[in-house]
Amino acid sequence: MSAVSVQTDVLVVGAGAMGSGIAQVAALAGHRVFLADTSAEAVEKGCAAIAASLREQVSKGRLDAARAESTIARIHGIDKLADARTATLAIEAIVERLDVKRALFFELESTLPEQAILASNTSSLSITALTAGLSRPERVVGMHFFNPAPRMKLVEVVSGLATDADVADTVFATAVAWGKVAVHVVSSPGFIVNRVARPFYAEAQRVLAERAAKPATLDAAMRDCCGFPMGPFELMDFIGHDVNFAVTRSVFDACFGDRRYEPSLFQQELVAAGRLGRKSGRGVYDYRAGAIPPRPEDESPREGAERVRLHGAEPSLCALADRLGAVAVVERMGGAASRESIEIEGAHLVPCDGRTATRRAAEEDCPNLIVFDLCLDYASTPRLVIAPADQCASAALDCVVGTLQRAGLAVNLIDDVAGLIGLRTVAMIINEAAGLVQAGVATAHDVDAAMRYGTNYPRGPLEWADELGVARVVAALDRLNEHYREERYRCAPLLRRKAIGGRKFHE
Repeated sequence: MSAVSVQTDVLVVGAGAMGSGIAQVAALAGHRVFLADTSAEAVEKGCAAIAASLREQVSKGRLDAARAESTIARIHGIDKLADARTATLAIEAIVERLDVKRALFFELESTLPEQAILASNTSSLSITALTAGLSRPERVVGMHFFNPAPRMKLVEVVSGLATDADVADTVFATAVAWGKVAVHVVSSPGFIVNRVARPFYAEAQRVLAERAAKPATLDAAMRDCCGFPMGPFELMDFIGHDVNFAVTRSVFDACFGDRRYEPSLFQQELVAAGRLGRKSGRGVYDYRAGAIPPRPEDESPREGAERVRLHGAEPSLCALADRLGAVAVVERMGGAASRESIEIEGAHLVPCDGRTATRRAAEEDCPNLIVFDLCLDYASTPRLVIAPADQCASAALDCVVGTLQRAGLAVNLIDDVAGLIGLRTVAMIINEAAGLVQAGVATAHDVDAAMRYGTNYPRGPLEWADELGVARVVAALDRLNEHYREERYRCAPLLRRKAIGGRKFHE
C-alpha cells in the first residue's frame, strides 16, 4: 500500500466549504492543487477562504508563516477542467446529486490521464451507482471527508463493486499521509458514520414523542452522563434539520423502508416550518437575539437520607455507593443479593436494564423501585437520570432524589420509558455497528475508529459493547423489542452470537 507521491497533482472540483477544505489539506501535504468550480467567483472565494484559514493558524501560532505561504502558492484556481490535465488524483465535492456527479466523472475520465484516480466526497450516494457507464469504473472510489476537512480527522475510503483494491489502498494511504485517520468501507447506505449515527437522533426524538422529557433535559443526559460532545437536539440544530432529515430519509429509502431508520414526524414539521436550526435562527431551540438559553429540568432540592444500604456488587451501584459514602453511612450487605440495588429508606435504586420501572416493579414485587440511566463513568458523572415506577410513593422518590443531590449529583426525573434515554440510545448505536460488521461493510476496528474520529463519540460503539458486556446490550435490546413490538429494536445476529458465546468484539 502506497500513497500518491507528493509530486502528484491533485484536482479538487467544488470550491465551497468542503472542497476548499480538502484543497487546503492536499496543498498542506505538499501537492500542487487545482481548484475548480462552475464559476470564477466561487473559485476566487474558495482560494481566499483557504488563504484566510492558513494565515489565521499562523496568527495563533499553530503554523509556520513560510509553510502557510508556500501552501497558498501551491493552490491554483482554474475555470476549466482541461487546465488540470496533469492531475492523477481528482476529488469531487460538488452538489449531492447522482446525475450531476456522474456527468462530472464522465468529463474527468475523458480529460485526465488513464491512471488518474477519481474520488467522490459523497456522504450518502452509492459509489457503484456513480460509476455506471464509465470506461474505467475500477478507478473510482469514495474519499469522504468530514466538515471542516482541515480539522476533522476521519476519511471514509469507500469501495464500490468495481473499485480496484489497489486504488482503495492508495487513497487510504494518501489520507493517512495527509494526517487523517482512514477507514475502509464497502459502499452501502450511509457508509459507517451516517448509518451508525442514526439512532443517536432517532431515539431522542422517540423519547420526546413519548413526552418523557424536554429536549434540553435529554441533551444534558447524553452530554453529561454519556459523554457525547453535544446532545442530539443541539447537534441537529447545529447540522441543520433539512440536512439531517434528508440523510435520514436517504438511508431509510436506500434500505427499502427498514423501520430502524424511519424519519421523525417531529423533524419533518421543523423542516416544513423553516426551523432549520442555528442557520435559520430557530430549530428545536431559539437562537434569536434575546432568547433564553435552554436548561435541563433539574429537580429542586430535597431532604436526603443519612444511611443507605448497598445490595450486591454491580459496578455502577458500587460507584454510586462510594459517592454517597461521602454524605451518608453506607451499609454494605454481605452475601448474594436477590435484587442488586441501593436501598434508601425502603426505596430501591437499580440500573436500567431496558424494562420500564413500572414493569420491573411489578415483576419483582417492589413498588418503591426507581431505575437510573446509563453513564459513561458513575464515579464522575455530574448528573443522573432516574425514572420511578408508577407504584412508587412520592415520599420514597423524594428521599432518593435528595440523597443523590447531597452527593453532588444534579438529578433529572423523566417519565418511565423503556430503556430511558442513555441505555436505549447506546444499545441501538452498538446494534447498528454490529450489523455493519456482520454485513461486511467494515471491520469492528474501522467502525469504532470512524465513530470516534468522525463524530467524537466518547467510545467506539463496539468498544463500548465490550466494556458494558455484550449480553447486557442484547438483553436491553430484547426488552425494548418486547416492549414496543417493532422491528426497529431487533437485535443484530452477530451481537446475539457474541453474547451467547461470551465473546468480545476486540480480543
